[in-house]
Amino acid sequence: MQDTTGSAGSATETSVAIDDVTGLKERTLVQRIMAAQPFWVAVALVAICGVMSFIEPNAFPTPDNFFNITRSFAFIGIIALGMTAVIITGGIDLSVGSIMGFVGIISGICLQAEFPWWFAIIAGLLAGLACGAVNGVLIAYLKLAPFVVTLGMLSIARSLAIVVSQNKMIYEFGPDAEIIYEIGGGELMGLSNAVWLLLIFGLIFGFVFNFTSWGRYVYAIGGNENAARLTGVPVDRIKLQVYMVSAFMAAVSGVMIIGWQGSAINALGTG
Repeated sequence: MQDTTGSAGSATETSVAIDDVTGLKERTLVQRIMAAQPFWVAVALVAICGVMSFIEPNAFPTPDNFFNITRSFAFIGIIALGMTAVIITGGIDLSVGSIMGFVGIISGICLQAEFPWWFAIIAGLLAGLACGAVNGVLIAYLKLAPFVVTLGMLSIARSLAIVVSQNKMIYEFGPDAEIIYEIGGGELMGLSNAVWLLLIFGLIFGFVFNFTSWGRYVYAIGGNENAARLTGVPVDRIKLQVYMVSAFMAAVSGVMIIGWQGSAINALGTG
C-alpha cells in the first residue's frame, strides 16, 4: 500500500503556499516610488540644497548659481547617459574622458582651419564613434575584457589628442566661432543649451530603455549574457552598439564644452 500521508501533506503545503501568494497585493505607485533608490537620491539632493540655501541665503539659491551648477553638471550628465547603457550590459567604459578630449581637439582643429561649424561638429562626432567602434569590436567580437580595452583607449585617445594638437591650446575658431560659442554656451528660458540637451537625451534614453526591443536586449545581456544569446538576442552586435553609443555621448559633450569654454585643450575630460 502507498503512503498517502506525505502526498496529502505536500498538497496541503502547496495549497497554503498558493493562498499566501494570491493574498499578496500589488504595490501602489507611491510604494514603488518609495522603494526606488533614485527617489531617495533625489530626496538627499533636495535636502542638501535646502541646507546650503539656509547657510548661504545670499549666494546659493540665486538664479545665477542655479544656472552655473546645472550647466556644469550637464556635460557630465550627457556622458553618464551613454555610460548607463554600458553598465546595464555589465561592462565599463573608462575611455569617455579621453574621447571627450580627442573630440574637442578634432572639432577645434577643423574650426581653426576655417571649416564650417557643422563640418567641425560632424568630424568630432565621427571621431568619437570611431573610438567607440574600436572598443566595441575588441570587446564584443574579440572577447577582450572591457576594463582592459577601455583603459587602453583612455591612453590612446589622450595621446592622439596631444599629437594632433601638437600639445597646444586651440582657441582660434575661425569665422564660425560665434556659432560654436552660442551652441555650447548659449541659454534658453534660463537654462543653458547643455541642460536642454541633457533633458532631451534623457527622455530619448528613457523611452529606448523602456519601450524598445533594443533596450530590452541591453537589459537581457546584463542579466545573463549566455541566456540572452540562447534566446536569439544579437549579443555581439548590441554590445558593439552600446560602446559606440557611450563614445557618441562623450563626443556630444566634447563638442558642447569647447563652445562653452571657447577653447579646446588636450587635457579636456581628464579625471
